[in-house]
Amino acid sequence: MELSVGSETCALRIKDIHEIIKMQGVTDIPFSKPTVKGVINLRGRIIPVMSLRNLLGMPDESYTKTSRIIIICRHEELIGLIVDKVNHITAYEEIHSPLSAAYEESSHGVFLGIASRGEQLIGILELEGLLGN
Repeated sequence: MELSVGSETCALRIKDIHEIIKMQGVTDIPFSKPTVKGVINLRGRIIPVMSLRNLLGMPDESYTKTSRIIIICRHEELIGLIVDKVNHITAYEEIHSPLSAAYEESSHGVFLGIASRGEQLIGILELEGLLGN
């Protein structure tokens, strides 16, 4: 599934996504990391919510009508990721491995691979590298 954060387009594997919801009020958690925006109540479950912008080293921006919370399942725990926009669900014919010595040092394993759509390159996010162990 392709998504946008700022001017960047990246993707998550569909198997990692539990559901996508519209942006809603997030309850702040005092003294939490800057990437943790708070928690939401999703049908009786308390879900921590993080900013994908912040996880990728981008500054915060105001939420818009296209902002969404992507609920992912990681180690059987649900986590919300705030994104600027969900573009569409797609399949890529080929995903290239980004692994090289320069890549590993600079990006800390944030991408699982790189796909292309026309001339545009799309990084496939690796949740373990993005969220840490």
